[in-house]
Amino acid sequence: MYRKLTAALLSALLLAGCNDASEKSASGAAPAMPPSAVSFVEVAAETIPITNELPGRIAPTRIAEVRPRVSGILVERVFEQGSVVKEGDVLYRIDPRTFRVEVASAKATLQRAKATQLQARQQAERQEELRNRKVTSAQAFESATAQLAQADADVALARAGLDAAELNLHFSEVRAPISGRIGRALLTEGALVDPSGQVLATIQQLDPVYADFTQSANQTLRLRRALNVGAPNGPRSGEATVRLLLDDGQEYSHSGLLLFSEATVDTTTGQITLRGQFPNPDGDLLPGMYVRVLIEQGKEIDAIAVPQQAVQRNTGGQAQIYLVGADNKAELRPVETGRVVGSRWVITKGLAPGDKVIVEGFQKLRPGAPLAPTEWDDGSGTADLAAK
Repeated sequence: MYRKLTAALLSALLLAGCNDASEKSASGAAPAMPPSAVSFVEVAAETIPITNELPGRIAPTRIAEVRPRVSGILVERVFEQGSVVKEGDVLYRIDPRTFRVEVASAKATLQRAKATQLQARQQAERQEELRNRKVTSAQAFESATAQLAQADADVALARAGLDAAELNLHFSEVRAPISGRIGRALLTEGALVDPSGQVLATIQQLDPVYADFTQSANQTLRLRRALNVGAPNGPRSGEATVRLLLDDGQEYSHSGLLLFSEATVDTTTGQITLRGQFPNPDGDLLPGMYVRVLIEQGKEIDAIAVPQQAVQRNTGGQAQIYLVGADNKAELRPVETGRVVGSRWVITKGLAPGDKVIVEGFQKLRPGAPLAPTEWDDGSGTADLAAK
């Protein structure tokens, strides 16, 4: 009996302990998940330029081919290839000895003509005096007057010949017609040159330079309306600024001016050629260089833009964004995206100023998850390039 009572008591105690453990296990709540650390940006309405990015090429503002104006043998090349020359600098020298001889001959001819002129003048004056005394015939007086006129003409002709000879001597030094950067020498010393069409070198003016780019006719019409310009040749100088992106993606440090648009459209492409002028003090822009031209077509008022990395898409392609909602809970909201501005999406529908958009840490979020939000720092400290 004693053994039975003891066993029954132990069984009761064991059953009571199991029931107590079961009750504690059932009544205890599951361990709470810690808040997820996320970074957010608070969106605000802003004015964002509507900018088109168009392909273009750099072209010099002026091009001059250096050509000889007299015939002769090149005896010296003065310039350094690839250097910057000023207008009027001597580039080549042609053997001047022939031209010096011509100058000397022209001077002698002029002196002889002047001597003949002096004699004719004296004769004409003598005949005039005799005529006044009525001791000479009218025919003699007229003959003396005609000889003086012929002598005057001979002097003028000799002086013109001297000027031409001196001009040829001056042209024996081939000078730069414009200021700019000169290319390689196409002829060397010892070459026989003549004015028939030989090119000695080419000079290109590279400060400022042109950026030629193309745009569709419809976009150009919208640009004209935006600038409120009705001139048939398109926007006038100073009425629109353009910027450049170099081939490596960097923005060129100087902005330019939109100069004009061609009056005709290319029938094969439907494109209009536009031209911008840019300063080039450091010579960074070279002819033929490929660039991207940023031209402002207008401004979008009260626009909202978010970093591209904040926008995700569901299986149906719908854009959606996680927000820091009430009580720091995650909120998933569908949005509609517009154009890309730099590294940001313009949101056309679904966001309002003051919304806190999660940029980092949303990959494993679920709607309603608790958050530990902090402001996002992109590390640049400046606005996007395209939102400048």
